[in-house]
Amino acid sequence: MFQGWNQLQKKIAKRCAGLPLGVITVASCMKGIDDLSEWRNALKELSEHKQSVNELEDEVFQQLRFSYDRLNDLKLQRCFLSCALYPEDWRIKERELVKLWIAEGLVEEMDSRQAEFDKGHAIINRLKNNCLLEDFSELVKKYRLISDMAYNKRGVKMHGHTRYMACNKRRVKMHDLTRDMALHIKSTKPRFLVKAGMGLREPPNVQEWSEDLEKVSLMRNRMLEVLYPLEKSPPKCPMLTTLLLADCGIKGIPEGFFNHMDGLKILNLSGNPIKSLPNSISNLKNLTELLLAFCKKLDDVPFLSKLRVLKELDLQGTKIKEVPHGLENLLSLKYLNLEHSIIHEIPNGILSKLSCLQYLNVIGTLISGKDVGELKKLEMIKRRFYDFRDLSMYLQACHDGEEPRKYIIHVGKRQSPVSIATKSIKLRDCNISNQIMLPRDIEELYVRNCTFCCHENYPLFSRFVLTSLSTFSSLTSLEIRDVKNMKKLFSPNCMPLKLEVLKISLCVQLEEIIALDFESNERGRATMEFCLLKLKELVLECLPELKSICKVDAVVVCESLKWIDVRDCRKLKRLPFSLPQIRSSSPLSFSIYVTPEEWWKSVEWDDYHAQSLLEPFVTFLST
Repeated sequence: MFQGWNQLQKKIAKRCAGLPLGVITVASCMKGIDDLSEWRNALKELSEHKQSVNELEDEVFQQLRFSYDRLNDLKLQRCFLSCALYPEDWRIKERELVKLWIAEGLVEEMDSRQAEFDKGHAIINRLKNNCLLEDFSELVKKYRLISDMAYNKRGVKMHGHTRYMACNKRRVKMHDLTRDMALHIKSTKPRFLVKAGMGLREPPNVQEWSEDLEKVSLMRNRMLEVLYPLEKSPPKCPMLTTLLLADCGIKGIPEGFFNHMDGLKILNLSGNPIKSLPNSISNLKNLTELLLAFCKKLDDVPFLSKLRVLKELDLQGTKIKEVPHGLENLLSLKYLNLEHSIIHEIPNGILSKLSCLQYLNVIGTLISGKDVGELKKLEMIKRRFYDFRDLSMYLQACHDGEEPRKYIIHVGKRQSPVSIATKSIKLRDCNISNQIMLPRDIEELYVRNCTFCCHENYPLFSRFVLTSLSTFSSLTSLEIRDVKNMKKLFSPNCMPLKLEVLKISLCVQLEEIIALDFESNERGRATMEFCLLKLKELVLECLPELKSICKVDAVVVCESLKWIDVRDCRKLKRLPFSLPQIRSSSPLSFSIYVTPEEWWKSVEWDDYHAQSLLEPFVTFLST
């Protein structure tokens, strides 16, 4: 008997979780009731949002409305109400929510995209502080492959390991009762129509598309397929500003569907198997955001020239082959995403007209470096250049203005793996001979499948120069993979001293990592020190000719090194690392992966005690 009481009370409390005022209201309504059946009925009706338990719902909403009213700001209240457009219990990405507010005009326009996002996050914090949103941020483990998996002749995986990194995913959630309260507020004119994540198979009734609609969300109804009956006349929704239809399984939209939606600002059709769009989209003169990401069957879009206030266009993952007609006329456009599209090239002269662009992702599409260099408001760019000449033209065009705060740039005929860094250059399938200009604040450099076409005495890294600075003071990650004809990597005067990650693999002719030139050798026999004090991760893999990391009279001081991976570097006889951390009183923490085992036992260390102290942290991998 008591167990049944306890379970019921816990369930009712859970229904009001995080809302003390709601718990108090429920408790006061049920005070003095000792009939178990009445408690069961109360739980059922509370879950179904009915008002028959002493008008419980009205009481709870009255308490919740207090927090809403105390916002004392119409825009804040409208931001809060927009959260109800997402499915019940949905963990909303903060960045996605802020983008919605920006597109709706709830976050005022500022000089930079970053400033707008900062304002949006400040609004989220206000809503959290008023108990109208719950923080659902989580640390998610993302992984980076340290080295390729090894396979035997039968294709069976033999070894390989993954390094995990914690990444904070900022998300928020509306409590069920809070969301109900928001939808209750918007059940009168101007009205919300929200049936998100409800497993719909049939579209809303034609009568529900009424003239008093302000926002409609049918997102994440994957089996919907049909948005509106073809045989019916188009809906008349002149007040409609937001239409969210992502991931609904929609295969087609009636041609005149948008004829009477003159106020529409946001249209999100992402993730639908739609093949074409109605031409009536072309007449949405107030549209600010058109999201078509991962509509994988979409191969064409209507003429865009009339969308003069459009600020965001997302075509990533579509089958569109050519630049949409009228793109050059979108003079208000701030965000353009063509990633994973099959558009091969954007003709010269189009991008340079989009002077308001702040975010540009054309990672798989060739574009003119000169055109992009003229976009003075760019804050983030992901793009690919065909060769170093185009990269140089871009950097020279940027030189007079401010470079983007974030960039991921690929050079070569093929794309490289996605970067984690925000200031990254990827070189792939290139011939490296003359000096290569790189941005002055580069953080990550990745060189793969390239050929080094210089005199063998030249270290590879000596070919890289910055636009304005003499040292790579921001470079934290360097990965060199399968570079042909390279015998030396660094010279003493061209080492990036703030490196945190150094990975070298499959460079079959590499002999030295830090090569001392003639002048350096004349300094005498005193021990030289190279300081890589920030280096945390070192990977040396499949380097059959590697004989030394540095000369016998030099050491490399690595006081932060925690990860060592050395595989199939059999000619390497000495590890010249000075590791002050192994002498500290703090417990040691290393991850060391080695193959073959006999190499580890024979290699010499600069510090005589290092090998024995590090032995417990070694994992021997199969060859």
